[in-house]
Amino acid sequence: MTKFSKLSEQLLEGIGGLNNITYITHCATRLRVSYRSKELLKMELLENLPNSSGIIALAGTVQVIIGTDVHDAYNEFIEYTGWSESETSAEIVNESEEVQSYEKRDFQYYLLKFSNFIAPIFMPIIPALITGGMILAIKNLLVNYFGVSIDSGTAQWMLNIFDAAFKFLPIYIGYTMAQQLKMQPIMGAMLGAVLISPTFESGLIPDIFGFLVPQVSYRSTILPVILGVALMYFVDKGLKKVLPKTLSYFLKPLLTMIIVTPVVLILLAPAGNLLSGYVADFVLWVSNTLGIIALPLLSMIYPYMVMFGLDKGLHPIALELLDKLGYNPVTIVIGFISNICIGATTLALALSMKDKAQKATAVSSGITALCGVTEPAFYGQLISHPKCMIGHAVGALCAGLFAGFFHLKTFVHGGCPGWLTLLFFVDQNGNINYVLIAIVTALIGMIVSFFATCIILRRAGKLENNKKFSNEVIN
Repeated sequence: MTKFSKLSEQLLEGIGGLNNITYITHCATRLRVSYRSKELLKMELLENLPNSSGIIALAGTVQVIIGTDVHDAYNEFIEYTGWSESETSAEIVNESEEVQSYEKRDFQYYLLKFSNFIAPIFMPIIPALITGGMILAIKNLLVNYFGVSIDSGTAQWMLNIFDAAFKFLPIYIGYTMAQQLKMQPIMGAMLGAVLISPTFESGLIPDIFGFLVPQVSYRSTILPVILGVALMYFVDKGLKKVLPKTLSYFLKPLLTMIIVTPVVLILLAPAGNLLSGYVADFVLWVSNTLGIIALPLLSMIYPYMVMFGLDKGLHPIALELLDKLGYNPVTIVIGFISNICIGATTLALALSMKDKAQKATAVSSGITALCGVTEPAFYGQLISHPKCMIGHAVGALCAGLFAGFFHLKTFVHGGCPGWLTLLFFVDQNGNINYVLIAIVTALIGMIVSFFATCIILRRAGKLENNKKFSNEVIN
């Protein structure tokens, strides 16, 4: 019996059986299982899953909070259930929309549905982006401070790894988005490859059928391939209806590429690239005009964005900012501030605990949060002590104001920002100015959150003791 055997068994029963599952995926710390019917869920089983820190059931998906071992839990659950993506799974997803029609479809519902759609597209590529970003930062430090020549084989080797992670983003995103849309993933990857192929980038395709093809580089971009795969989905769906099954295996991919690629290269990809520029300009305007206000506010509410999975919707914005501006002044910064404050708040809570086992668990969760993984701290500790979140908010406010004033920004993309990801703040020239600003920001967040939480818990304890004393006097 392995670590997640009991979890897999109980989760399958709690979710309502294999036939009630429409999709299984995971992010950095959560196993996500989408279901057909809410009526079949057994919440008592789901809320007491072994080796988990709790669940979140929202918008047709149960999110099981695992932690850094989520990939192992995902693989074991897949193996245990025997679930796999197939044509039938796509049919089940369509049916699930009808089954869940009784659920309230307000703004929050659609926001969560969007987040649940985005997460499986971007989360699988985050490890590659973290690796590429960190190694670029190391390369810049070696060149800037340790005398390594920028033309040396060592520097070029590191740059090669960075290019592999970021320059080929259209291929990765094309694959994962096609997979999410229940198409052949390789066709999405192929469309991404078309956008960055040497033939196209060399300017050898000035027109198609007489229509002008804008000569734009799509390396490191995401919106062009997203728009292209979206078109491919509808073309694929239409061809599936008209082509005989005996010819579909050969003709459908061929006709799909013949129909889709001209439209993408002539219209959709240039439009996506233009839209990316507008997104970057807007975020830059917000950062420049409202940064000192926006950063603290966003840092304060970031844990709740993570709770509902809305933080996953920030990945496209972050990547577009890095592609267009060369830096990101918002999304990773607010995660960095919030995660640090969550860790300090949890350590303050641990200090107030008398039970040694509970205290040890809280300390472990707090340290993990300082390193960038906050789910064990947030769900395992702070949710049951909501007053502590006031301490987090105060710390995030102060740290956010400091970061906004000094225009803190990151230069690579990744996940789980915390003390272990300070290399995100090394700029393109290898300078550590923003690293120093990040360190001071983190220290402000830690100190203020810790002492604010201690004061809040002490006052809460005094009020509770006063109430007990009053009750004893009355009795």
